[in-house]
Amino acid sequence: MSRGARTAYLAPEGFVAELAHELGAVAFAHERLLAAAGPRKPAAWAQNTWIDPIEIAIGSIGDGAKKLRAIQRNWAVYAPRLHRRAMLIQEQLPVVSAKPLVFGTPPPKAPLGSWTLLDANTVLAAPHCTSPFPNGEVHFVEDRTGPPSRAYLKLWEALTVIGERPGPGQVCLDLGSSPGGWSWALARLGARVISVDRAPLAPEVARLPGIEYIAESAFALDPSAIGPIDWLFSDVICYPLRLLSLVERWLAAGTCRRLVCTIKFQGETDHAAAARFAARRPNRRRRRRPRASRSRRLRAAIAGASSRRGRRSRPGTCTAGRGDRRRRRSRPESQPA
Repeated sequence: MSRGARTAYLAPEGFVAELAHELGAVAFAHERLLAAAGPRKPAAWAQNTWIDPIEIAIGSIGDGAKKLRAIQRNWAVYAPRLHRRAMLIQEQLPVVSAKPLVFGTPPPKAPLGSWTLLDANTVLAAPHCTSPFPNGEVHFVEDRTGPPSRAYLKLWEALTVIGERPGPGQVCLDLGSSPGGWSWALARLGARVISVDRAPLAPEVARLPGIEYIAESAFALDPSAIGPIDWLFSDVICYPLRLLSLVERWLAAGTCRRLVCTIKFQGETDHAAAARFAARRPNRRRRRRPRASRSRRLRAAIAGASSRRGRRSRPGTCTAGRGDRRRRRSRPESQPA
């Protein structure tokens, strides 16, 4: 098969339907791995993208490992089927570290390919993928004492994936911030944080130097009253189109340089709303993912999203962030009482 003739996209757990909808025509599906004709295209619902995958005939476990090693050193296996046979092949390949990442540590730079067994004697392998992490999954060494919730892990993943983060002295606006997980993470980076929510911050976060708390709704805040900011962050609970209106208001004000938001779908995934977010992505702010996704992703003004269905995280958020302990409003701000 010629280069660029096919690309494979790996969906996160529970989001195969969303990825299939986004891709349109799918050549074949191998559990969460969907192959589509043509060169790579942006895929917000892909956790990892396999570029130019090739099929390799193998005669044995040793032959499979030998042929993969002949292509390159580092490989990560995706083994939804024939798991035992795939693991025996992977055991004969050089070990790829999957240790949790200390936040702030750069992503691995060594090329990491992905492979799977289509059947007992056929390997599908892609030497080049968009993510430097095995199967696109980022895991962190967690801080179990400082932050008031585990929501900060979503922010850590977003910043790791886009390859940028606030620096000391930069001004960050954190909308929908209570109880303060994201504000805590931003303050740890040395940023000056303006933390906005009608609900209060956890006392241990409110006491941190560099955090200014404003007890107000994110939607009532006037951009001109805040002035220029380096980063806008939003993990606010609201319907996607209301978030889009908020994002567009800040973009129109021209006072914000970068935005990182989570999109939270109620019920079924609103593909039309997701498309509108993607359409708002300024071309000049497009960035190549360090390994490759962002997934992911509805970059643009948006660096991630989540679904409230079963509290699953969408591509772009950290899977470790599931089960957020925050005690927040039980309904979105935009939802009538």
